[in-house]
Amino acid sequence: MTRTGSSPSPARTVFFGSGGFAVPILERLAAMPGVDVVAVVTTPDRPKGRTGALTPTPVAVRAAASGIPILQPERIRDPEAVAAIAALRPELGVLADYGRIVPRRILDLPPRGILNVHPSLLPRHRGATPIPATIAAGDASAGVSIIRMDDGIDTGPIVAQQAWPLGGDERAPDLEAIAARRGAELLARTVEAWRSGAIPAVPQDEAAATSTRPFRREDGRLDPARPAAELERQVRANAPWPGTFLETADGRIAILAASVGPAVDAALGTLTADGLATRDGVLRFDQVQPAGGKPMPWSAYLRGRPTVLGTTVTGR
Repeated sequence: MTRTGSSPSPARTVFFGSGGFAVPILERLAAMPGVDVVAVVTTPDRPKGRTGALTPTPVAVRAAASGIPILQPERIRDPEAVAAIAALRPELGVLADYGRIVPRRILDLPPRGILNVHPSLLPRHRGATPIPATIAAGDASAGVSIIRMDDGIDTGPIVAQQAWPLGGDERAPDLEAIAARRGAELLARTVEAWRSGAIPAVPQDEAAATSTRPFRREDGRLDPARPAAELERQVRANAPWPGTFLETADGRIAILAASVGPAVDAALGTLTADGLATRDGVLRFDQVQPAGGKPMPWSAYLRGRPTVLGTTVTGR
């Protein structure tokens, strides 16, 4: 209890996050005067690279640099993990890009639940890959949403949202960086009003909901039967993982950058001097990378492998 006329104590806050999107949000949260981040909950260190060295998450690295205690439960549902988080007596919980489903026993620990910063205009693009989905769908706007978490996947009521227009040339890593920064700013404007009860949580419109899923490697395959504009968006949406590629007579080539050109007199799936003949135009290859090779312009690739010109590929 605080004395009359004194400032309230900073809210004991637990942050749940793992990926790079969450780092600017953690940084902004930790800098708020009304917040005391007492712990970060993140996923365990995982093997990475050719050496398989155990590597902490981006959030764990940032928390360690700031001296914030770190919890890395293998299973957040385990009684030991729940008890460890409950022992922190959190008054506020914030989650971003954590990568695990948080059980109800933890969601109910803070008095007003846990806020989730999600990089889409919910209920559109729920799930694991909202930023690539925003680009791939050709949405006119992107956005971030703050919701009070419930038992579903990004289904909780909306506490705050911010939208901004897209230029139509964004790549997924760039849009993620923008969304992280805007999400951090929105959280800073929201936390105190949410804690005081001044902001309602509005149920999502289930009729407008769309869902996304984690990428598989095969999601990078380009299908010439689709419109060229869709394929160009796929190239931008899939960067850096799973990327986009074609299987050619000369082996797999990754398409790193592309644009749309007018239709040419070539059969569907033909590799032309500009790129790939699709059903309604050409997907121009601005930069490609052969398997085991370096990035290069399509023209340079053709100089070294002229026999691939005029061959056809499929989306299977």
